[in-house]
Order: sequence, then structure tokens, then C-alpha cells
Amino acid sequence: MPLTNSRLRDYDSNVLRLPDDRRKEYHRQVDYLVACLDRELAANTDLEVTKVMKAGSFAKHTILRRSDVDPVDVDVVLYFAGDSVDRRTLETLNEDVHSILMAIYPNKALGDFEIQRKATTISFVGTGLNVDVVPIIADSRRPGYGWQYSTADDSFTETCPPAHLKFIRDRKAQDRHFRSLVRLSKRWRNYAELKPLKSFAIELILGHLVDKGFSGTIERRFEEFLLYMAQSGLQQPITFPENGCAARQFDDPVVIVDPASATNNVAARIDEQEREEIVEVAKTSWETAHFASAEDDDEVWKELFGPRFGTGD
Repeated sequence: MPLTNSRLRDYDSNVLRLPDDRRKEYHRQVDYLVACLDRELAANTDLEVTKVMKAGSFAKHTILRRSDVDPVDVDVVLYFAGDSVDRRTLETLNEDVHSILMAIYPNKALGDFEIQRKATTISFVGTGLNVDVVPIIADSRRPGYGWQYSTADDSFTETCPPAHLKFIRDRKAQDRHFRSLVRLSKRWRNYAELKPLKSFAIELILGHLVDKGFSGTIERRFEEFLLYMAQSGLQQPITFPENGCAARQFDDPVVIVDPASATNNVAARIDEQEREEIVEVAKTSWETAHFASAEDDDEVWKELFGPRFGTGD
């Protein structure tokens, strides 16, 4: 017997979704960090911070509760502007942020700070929270838009975190179980260790299916998510109404166009071998899900979601 929506909502609520008390705790921790960053950057650099906002899965309410395979990451976006933002400044923004973070938390271990290509990450051992502080060069012509470091080279990618939040809200308005489906799919991805399939790509694939008339129970739509990847081979470019007719052509193995920027392929880092792996795991997982549904067997579902899978009756 297929899993009912109520049973999967129970699993989502009790195992996957971030509890309200923990969300409030993370908000307090991040709000303190944001206030300190804003103050210290203004006092110790010539950079103008025009906007600070929470972004990513935490702001979208698609973040997973912390577990052995599910880390908790919060994105904090810093918009920089002003005459001081030139090429030299762009190359050193992460170093500036890194120095400020170490000044804010002088008692933290050096290993709790890490400079990455797109962000500086600070880890809080007590709560298990990782905060990625992401610098963006603000576009003065379009509020919310800006340029972000590329992870591949010295180029910059256009982005708009507010537009990404709106994308999730709009699909949630079309499908009230959308966020539950995202969390379910991310949990499957984490348990299957498909690291190349990023959370944003999962959100966009599911958003694409909503746009195409995604319907049925939560279980059926999760199976359709797997089946879509298995049947398409992720070789059909995905675009959105938000892109209009402006989406450019890409030569990457997987193309998922950013709804906020038609010049950005969200899946550009997935190579051909990784595409084949994702597709093969999706195919096998669909077969497992189909069998688990027919047998009404939670032990089989655990092969997809891990030993903590369980639903209320």
C-alpha cells in the first residue's frame, strides 16, 4: 500500500524538518553574527555593506534537521558596493571577511574558520551550525542582484538571493507539499552520497516538475522526481518562465538554468561521469521505491532514507 501524505508528513515533521526551537536558536546565533559583521566591517574596512541577508536552505525553509549525514548550513549574504569595490578588492573580500570573523570570535580555534572559493565558513561546535558568509558585489542598477565568485575560475556569476527565495515561495503556493518534497529528496541524496547533486539543483528540478503539472501524493511525486532523472538522463535543459526567452546555450553535461539569471547554469559543475552516477542511482532508487510502495514495507524505504525512516499510522 502506498504511503499516505499524513504518514510522510509525520516523517518530515519528526525526522527531517528543523524544529521551531532549534530554528529560533540558529536565528539568534546568526543574528548576532550579522550584527557584529556589519559593525566591524564598517569600522575596520573602507567597504560599503549595502545589505546583509540570510539565504540558502535555511531562509527557504528547506533545510534538514542535523543528523550523521545531514549537516546544518546557513548562508549569510553580504552585499558590497561603493567606489572601493574594484578588481583588487574582489580578490580579497574573503580574506577581509575571514579577518573580521576571527576578530569577532577570538577564542575560537583556527580550524573553525575556513576560506572557500565562494565564502568564508565559520563552524559552531556547540550547536553544530556552519555559517557560510558569502560576499556579493551589488548591482546598483537592480536591487537584490549582484556578482558572486565562480567556484571554477576567476570569473563572476550573476545572482539574486531574493529571487531564489521568491522562486521557492511561488512553487510552494502552487504545491503546498513542495518544501516537504525538497527535504525528502535532499535526505535521499545525502543517504545515497550523491554530493554532485546540490540542494539548489534538487529544488530547481522539483520546481520544474511543478511547472509541468506535478500532481498526486507526496510519495508519487517523489517517485516521479526519481523517474524524471532516470528517464531524461538529465540531458534535457531545464529552464523556467522567469528566464523568458533569454536563456543562453550551454555545453555542460547537465543544464539547469538559474531562474534568477539566464546566463548561469546551476549544474555546470556536474561532469559526465557524475551525471551517469546520479541517473543510475535515481533509476535504482525508483525501482526500490516502487517495490517498497507495493509491499508497504518501511524496511525497504530505509534503503532510500536510512535507518531513522518511520511513519505514524
